[in-house]
Amino acid sequence: MSGRLFRRAGGAVVKLDAAALTDLLRFRQSEFQHAEAGGVLLGRRILGSADVVIDEVTPPLDGDRRTRTTFHRTQARHQQVIDARWSESGGTCQYLGEWHTHPEPIPVPSLIDVLDWCRRLDEDRFDGESLFFLIIGIDEVRAWEGFRQPRVIVPLDPLPAEPPGGITPAS
Repeated sequence: MSGRLFRRAGGAVVKLDAAALTDLLRFRQSEFQHAEAGGVLLGRRILGSADVVIDEVTPPLDGDRRTRTTFHRTQARHQQVIDARWSESGGTCQYLGEWHTHPEPIPVPSLIDVLDWCRRLDEDRFDGESLFFLIIGIDEVRAWEGFRQPRVIVPLDPLPAEPPGGITPAS
């Protein structure tokens, strides 16, 4: 399976690595009894460009609360993973945002999602001016980028399958 690409404003690309995509798709809510899942996005901002690579996602961890239509992650457990990856990578693996699932074919953020994303933009510590938010639906993965200033959340356009050789920096 190849990764997924999304187009940012200005032409830059967000790449969801194939391994991270595979991890996310395991949690699709394709059956009624499947509970929502979620976690954080970890990866790299590519030096010299506005491209971003999501290399890893945290799965639901002990202490997270999951129901059919809600997911609440335990801050401390996921933060331990973020801190470990940061340290192991010498500061190149960063917290890039959040992901969760929806029990619908093509996911659309709820008001609760948008309010949570705005809170994360206000309260979370992160490099750069924005965070990324993925919702994994039954049939599609959708992405949004939220900016701290000005406060705006925009959908990212999905791109065709990744070309051989990986992402190409924006021109």
